[in-house]
Amino acid sequence: MTILEKARAGELTAEMIYVAQKEGIDPEIIRAGVASGEIVILKSWRQNINPVAVGKGLFTKVSASVGMYENDDTIDSEMAKIAMAIKAKTDTLMDLSVRGPIDQMRETVLKTVDRPVGTLPLYQTLAYAQEKYGTALDMTPDDMFEMMEKHAAEGVSFLALHCGTTMDVINRAKEEGRIDPLVSYGGSHLIGWMVHNHCENPFFSQYDRVLEICKKYDVVLSFADGMRPGCIADSLDGAQVHELVILGGLVKKARAAGVQVMVKGPGHVPLDQIQTTVQLQKQLCGGAPYFVFGCLPTDSGAGMDHVTGAIGGAIASYYGADFLCYVTPAEHIGMPNAEDVYTGVMASRIAAHAGDVGKGHPAAIAWDHEMSVARRELNWKKQMQLAIDTETATKVWKDRSTNFSSECSMCGDFCAMKIVGKYLRD
Repeated sequence: MTILEKARAGELTAEMIYVAQKEGIDPEIIRAGVASGEIVILKSWRQNINPVAVGKGLFTKVSASVGMYENDDTIDSEMAKIAMAIKAKTDTLMDLSVRGPIDQMRETVLKTVDRPVGTLPLYQTLAYAQEKYGTALDMTPDDMFEMMEKHAAEGVSFLALHCGTTMDVINRAKEEGRIDPLVSYGGSHLIGWMVHNHCENPFFSQYDRVLEICKKYDVVLSFADGMRPGCIADSLDGAQVHELVILGGLVKKARAAGVQVMVKGPGHVPLDQIQTTVQLQKQLCGGAPYFVFGCLPTDSGAGMDHVTGAIGGAIASYYGADFLCYVTPAEHIGMPNAEDVYTGVMASRIAAHAGDVGKGHPAAIAWDHEMSVARRELNWKKQMQLAIDTETATKVWKDRSTNFSSECSMCGDFCAMKIVGKYLRD
């Protein structure tokens, strides 16, 4: 039985109990959420990987993506980025390598880290086909499914697949037009293959095969969105919504098969459409956990898109998004370095926490309350401990404060907290 089937049967598994302790809630809440499909548990048969729960009523989670993309990328360079992501306390990781020793990279990640790892198997299938056939356009459906099963068997916790990117969706995008037609790496290559070969998407036409593999290895199916908007002007266009409607139907089939499923979302979304985007997904996909990229509410934040993503991510979390894919300062410009990875995770963690506070999560509210009390009492050590980015906060404090036992350097002798303590609390 899969963990979803066990939850429906009323069984509390070790993973459910573990994540309930991490979330600070009754394990029965986790079991019921898994049974309904509103919570998924990312797990692995590998003993070094601790499970993480994503979904309704839980802390908003953050994921960091790494991978070998450029010719000079190495396993060591990507592991250095992973180390920074873990230092910044990312909840999960994704290895999205497209070149180099991809198998070795994935195995190194899986045996090294202590948190769930996701992949997008099509990336490696494209590289494999290029090497085997001389062009990725000649890859076969069997190549795609064999690679998918390979990743699942190795202990990956969630598999990202473009199951809803169909020929009908492609034709709709072509007919309606877009400013930025496609920005999904995997989605664009898959669509190119489909158009070239006059063939329907195998992940859709042979969806039962997808479910068979996911059920066999009890791996979470993560629907990637090939039609995610690449600019705010394309947000919520016909192709994006059409794909989402299809995914809603596929969610139901996955649950019926005993497979856990979550849905990936945009992307570039203006502020006034974030609520609609999240609530539409929740409605169409039966409350399945929503994994958003950002969201990015402006197209003009290049060089500072970790801030752009944090703004949109906080709002998306508040309206019900469950999982934030980080955005780094290098987004839209180049590949992130280790420092960018750290900054991106921290920005997304702040967004996730702000969303949780807005949603009324008791632990998130208690965290902020404790910080408020520490500030009132000028308890600097406690403030540093409670800061989401303790290291950066401590560095700024030490660099710019002259008196480590009283006021900060902003107000100095005119410290508002000291004045309150002297005149208003006697």
